[in-house]
Amino acid sequence: MNYRNFFEKNCILLGFAWISNKLGILLPAIILLSILMVVDYISGMLAAKKEALENLGKPQYGWSSKKSILGIYKKIGYMLTVVAATCIDYLLFKFAHELGLKYSSNTFFGLIVTIWFIINEILSILENTGRMGCELPAFLKKILVELKKNINDKGT
Repeated sequence: MNYRNFFEKNCILLGFAWISNKLGILLPAIILLSILMVVDYISGMLAAKKEALENLGKPQYGWSSKKSILGIYKKIGYMLTVVAATCIDYLLFKFAHELGLKYSSNTFFGLIVTIWFIINEILSILENTGRMGCELPAFLKKILVELKKNINDKGT
C-alpha cells in the first residue's frame, strides 16, 4: 500500500473526527441539510421537466441553466450563512468566559440557522412534489400553506 495515500486518508479522517467532535450535534444537522439540498435540487429539476412537457412551446416553463445556477448560488448562500452563524457561536463560546458570562453551549445560532434551512428545504421538496403531480394529503397542504405564509411574513 502506498504510504502517502494511507497518510492522506488518515489525516482527512482525523480532521473529520476533530471537526465532528467540535461541532457536536450541529454536524448531523449540516449533513441532513446537505442531503436535503441535493434532493431539493433534483426534485426541482424534475418538476421543471414535467411542467415543460405539459406546456410545450412555452419558454417560461421547464428547466433553464440560469435558474439552475441561481439555485446553486442560493444553496451556497445557505452554507455560508451556517458558517457565519457557527462563527458567532464560536466567538460567544470562546470569549464569554473572559466577559464574565456563563455560556455553556458551543452551538446555538449555527444549529438554529441550520434547522431553519432544513425546514425550508423540506417545504421546497414538498412544493416540488406537488408540481410533479403528487397529491399531498389535505392536512399536509394546510400545514405547508400556513408554514410558507408564516415564513414569508416573518422574513419581511
